[in-house]
Amino acid sequence: MNRSTLRCATALASLLLLVRPAVAESPDTDAKGNAAPESADDDSGFSFMQLLANAGKHDLHHERWNAYGQFTYISSWKAPFSAAYTNLNGSNHSLLAESEHSFTATATLFLGVALWRGGEVYVVPEMISSRPLSGLVGLGASIQNFELQKQGSITPGVYLSRAYLTQTIGLGGSRVERTSGPMQLGSTVDSRRLLLAIGTYSILDFFDRNSVVGDPRRQFFNMAFLSHGAYDFAADSRGYTFGGLFELHIDDWALRAGRFAAPKQPNQLELDFHLDRFYSDQAELEHSHRIAGRPGVVRLLGYRNRENTGAFADAVRAYEADPGKNAAACTSFNYGSANASAPDLCWAREPRVKIGLGVSFEQQLTRDVGAFARAMVSDGRSEVYSFTSSDSSASVGLVVHGGPWHRPADVLGSAYAASWISSAHAQYLALGGVDGFIGDGALRRGSERVFELFYWQTRPSPQPASQRPRKFVSLPSPSA
Repeated sequence: MNRSTLRCATALASLLLLVRPAVAESPDTDAKGNAAPESADDDSGFSFMQLLANAGKHDLHHERWNAYGQFTYISSWKAPFSAAYTNLNGSNHSLLAESEHSFTATATLFLGVALWRGGEVYVVPEMISSRPLSGLVGLGASIQNFELQKQGSITPGVYLSRAYLTQTIGLGGSRVERTSGPMQLGSTVDSRRLLLAIGTYSILDFFDRNSVVGDPRRQFFNMAFLSHGAYDFAADSRGYTFGGLFELHIDDWALRAGRFAAPKQPNQLELDFHLDRFYSDQAELEHSHRIAGRPGVVRLLGYRNRENTGAFADAVRAYEADPGKNAAACTSFNYGSANASAPDLCWAREPRVKIGLGVSFEQQLTRDVGAFARAMVSDGRSEVYSFTSSDSSASVGLVVHGGPWHRPADVLGSAYAASWISSAHAQYLALGGVDGFIGDGALRRGSERVFELFYWQTRPSPQPASQRPRKFVSLPSPSA
């Protein structure tokens, strides 16, 4: 680690001790002002912005600026297991059979400033140090830690994760309070409004938001629950992209759509800014409702990517027609497989379209219990470009706040997810091919399943629960 990197990482981590984030304080709106499920009380610890507000030096409801931050350390361990083969014939994408330790340490500083009426700018520097299991290969969609990044390193890296401008245009309707939080200035907006955003950010900052799951840094860690497992949204190897979007809110309805830059090569850091040639289009329709007086949301999400990507069937045909076009002989971008008896996507990359469609549902069942479910199907013809290896996925879960056992700030959650690959994808892997995450030389088709259970315990509050404001957790999605 060089001294300049160490100084930057130390300074960022030190600053975060002063600006750890508070959660939003409204049970009726989420981080964008939409109707949101209720949740139990939640103590988030020290907040610099709340401290200023308590001293009369900051107005949380009409902010000109704010600053929040987070520091998270996640440690994982994998027990040894038996394997009939590992990285057969030089394939290099097996989950290793020996025991392994993985970790991530991240620090993020969220800065927001109001420029003019409705105009806001957000800048988010970030630091990460990480070590994945098996080099972050061997798992299709159930990667155990959502903070892990492709091309991550134990040496801390400091970078600018987000820098973007938003403009909100009021269109009337009722008034909705936006609570102060990371990447959101406290203010009041119209229930009918248009929001425009342009710059660098994560697509998951705006699409497939889920208020029941809330902040993944304090709930489910597995990437299968970060979003749809089969959602191949555009992102660099850290999880961010450049692009523009709009959000149109009409009371209980919302429509958002945008175009974003894809990486120049699959799962790599450098983005291609030629948005007229290669891009990822997203569209999402959202409706908020109430069932038995309890709020919920249904979302329909679709994506259409046009990228320079490889089709599984084309790679197989190229190898069968000429065995010299194998994984070991690749001279263009590839994942480094030394398997000379296997096909490779490098021989089949060309501009092509990939599409996917998903639906998600969230519902508050009681004051303390929320449920969520997601399902998505992609066409499965071509390789993953930015997210996981799944071609279709489904997940379901419950989050329970601790009111029933008299610890309202504690949270208990359980969830199950499954993902599948297409028949063309399975044939390619069975012949020894590799993709961005999986391929051990002779993979057999099957589902990948994950079950996760967590308990989040907080320190008791000196204030009685009946006197504490109800709080709703909805924080920015991290990198993927």
